[in-house]
Amino acid sequence: MTSLTLGTLEPAPALDHPDLLADPVHATLAAWAHAGEVAVAPIDPEAADTAACNAAYDIPEDAGVNCVVVGGRRDGEERVAACLVRADTRADVNSRVKELLDVRKASFLSMEQAVEQSGMEYGGITPIGLPAGWRLLVDARVVDVPVALIGSGVRRSKVLLPGRLLAELPGAEVVEDLAR
Repeated sequence: MTSLTLGTLEPAPALDHPDLLADPVHATLAAWAHAGEVAVAPIDPEAADTAACNAAYDIPEDAGVNCVVVGGRRDGEERVAACLVRADTRADVNSRVKELLDVRKASFLSMEQAVEQSGMEYGGITPIGLPAGWRLLVDARVVDVPVALIGSGVRRSKVLLPGRLLAELPGAEVVEDLAR
């Protein structure tokens, strides 16, 4: 389990450290068959953003996986998706995500809305423990990341897991060309 390593992070089994996970993240992990393959590592909350974390902990850029929350409306219904893309790419919000959500215009959820609906901290939102009703769109390139670094729901830690497991998260939809 702790064989998952990246840079200078000091990972430990995630379920052994609920204090380093947002409540919905811990609850989802506790019920997930793959939780034994998931680690968590404490970080400086000031280094929670991708570039800062990579620099502070010697993380290769292609190990980071960003979770961006996008929404749009159709027929009065709000449609929301968490999009997982490698940190060295960007989610194709204006074309691919808009098409998948079947909305006229897709945009990033406001910080307030994303935090309130997810129960997670801004800058730590993760695909583990997402609200019911949110889609989880996973760029196909993410599953090839040997050890993926994602948020933990809080800014003071990061989760490490094999990228292939991101496709196994509840409701995950693996999508070609979700990112550019």
